[in-house]
Amino acid sequence: MTSAMPFFIAEISANHLGDYQRAIRLIEAASAAGASAVKFQTYTAETMTLDISEFSVSSDHPLWGGRRLFDLYKEAYTPWEWHKGLFDHARSLGITPFSSAFDETAVELLESLDCPIYKIASLESGDLNLIKLVAETGKPIIASTGATTLLEIEELVSTVRNTSASELTLLVCTSSYPAMPSDANLKRITFLQDRFGVNVGISDHSLGIGVALAGISLGATVVEKHLTLSRSDGGADGAFSMEPKEFELLVSEGTDAFRALGNSDWVDIPAEDESRSLRRSLYVVKHVRRDETVSRDNVRAIRPGMGASPKFLSTFLGQKFNRDYHPGHPLNSEMLQD
Repeated sequence: MTSAMPFFIAEISANHLGDYQRAIRLIEAASAAGASAVKFQTYTAETMTLDISEFSVSSDHPLWGGRRLFDLYKEAYTPWEWHKGLFDHARSLGITPFSSAFDETAVELLESLDCPIYKIASLESGDLNLIKLVAETGKPIIASTGATTLLEIEELVSTVRNTSASELTLLVCTSSYPAMPSDANLKRITFLQDRFGVNVGISDHSLGIGVALAGISLGATVVEKHLTLSRSDGGADGAFSMEPKEFELLVSEGTDAFRALGNSDWVDIPAEDESRSLRRSLYVVKHVRRDETVSRDNVRAIRPGMGASPKFLSTFLGQKFNRDYHPGHPLNSEMLQD
């Protein structure tokens, strides 16, 4: 999973809108946009909640206000019989398929498909039994930390490490839909890196690519964004999802942002060689004769940079030339009398 470049995850989630062929097109769109992986969610309404009217989203929620949880999950889930075909199609395109597991039955299904990575969703990050079960697979784990306390993150990390040697990546995530950039608190990336010694990425539910690029600049190794064919198509997640061209821009600009980080050592950059050659240096600017004295009148700091550094001008002033020189001759100490 770990790569020199950020690992870009296209989250399909509910954006298949209950249409298998649309799910296939989303995988193809993710691949064409340069995504590293496509991620699904493996649950059913029955494994997520109970069919009880009181279990509902708050009435003032901007997307799902007042909706019964059971109905929302029934609409959004990815049918289990689709998983093999979707995984196979992704693999045929050279893109990694994996999923969020929400319970033991989901892990069982995903293991039968040789799921290469497991995601722990933010709201499951406190389910230590599930986390232990996933860690027992030995597969890499990506865990979101939205709506999660620091204690819960500590327990999650401890559970994984006490269970197996699974590679763990934590995702800074604002569990709000859509999320506002002002709520991202991306400085938590470095906090989690330092606190737990793990790779840290972001799961971003905001619109645009600004938050993701800022995350990469802070060291995010994973970037997860929801993908839809068109936001106008609607669906439970459509309003905060990226369209294919936007995801392509994210991958392109995110890759450039990563490359721009470069090296923290202060070294000469080959791309600057031409500019370096044009820096100011000391030149003879008037005809001078042997025994004539170096002065501010006959020597100046001008471009390009073939002469001595301007910082040596005060050292050279008052010394005598050892022969005649014409204007435009770069000045160095060998032109002066001992």
